[in-house]
Amino acid sequence: MTPAGSLLAAHDLRKTYGSTPALDGASFSVHPGEVVAVMGPSGSGKSTLLHCLAGIITPDSGTITYDGRKLSAMSDAERSALRRSDFGFVFQFGQLVPELTCVENVALPLRLNGTRRKDAERTARTWMERLEVEDIASKRPGEVSGGQGQRVAVARALAGSPKVIFADEPTGALDSLNGERVMQLLTEAARSANVAVVLVTHEARVAAYSDRDVTVRDGRARDLEHAA
Repeated sequence: MTPAGSLLAAHDLRKTYGSTPALDGASFSVHPGEVVAVMGPSGSGKSTLLHCLAGIITPDSGTITYDGRKLSAMSDAERSALRRSDFGFVFQFGQLVPELTCVENVALPLRLNGTRRKDAERTARTWMERLEVEDIASKRPGEVSGGQGQRVAVARALAGSPKVIFADEPTGALDSLNGERVMQLLTEAARSANVAVVLVTHEARVAAYSDRDVTVRDGRARDLEHAA
């Protein structure tokens, strides 16, 4: 049921809101260091699948296995801890904390896990340099461009040394040039750190940065590895 070597895998997920099925038999897997694009039209169930994989919402049925453990067997507290320690997130609009500087935003996941401020910000600056935004470390999110802000969000997702990054339409609010650069930097950094990326997008040019893609339609997704 779980593809050999996969870090995160889902089988036959179903999730209904009222009488509307959001997922109707979705299967998925990703290996360490692999970038997988989840594609499909608006309302197809892409974001619901991502939220189930990340343990944010619980499917009505089906199984999700992460690193040999079933998410359904974990408590809410354990899933929350997993999101802090093993998962990183990049959202369409960055969702940076406006009151914090950019370097404080990148350091935030480390600080929440108990890392000393000085050490956390040292790590944050290393990632900001890799994402080409070290020059805006002391600025606040409202003082930087959309492309810069999204690179800060990518640096934040990577700073905590996650094993999986969930990127939900990470270039949706950017122009094509900034979007291309964000995707290039995100995928290069993730692969070099052996971090898996689950990338939700409806844009072919964004999906082109992935190793393979899974299409979701009407809540159904079939990963070729599951079909094999």
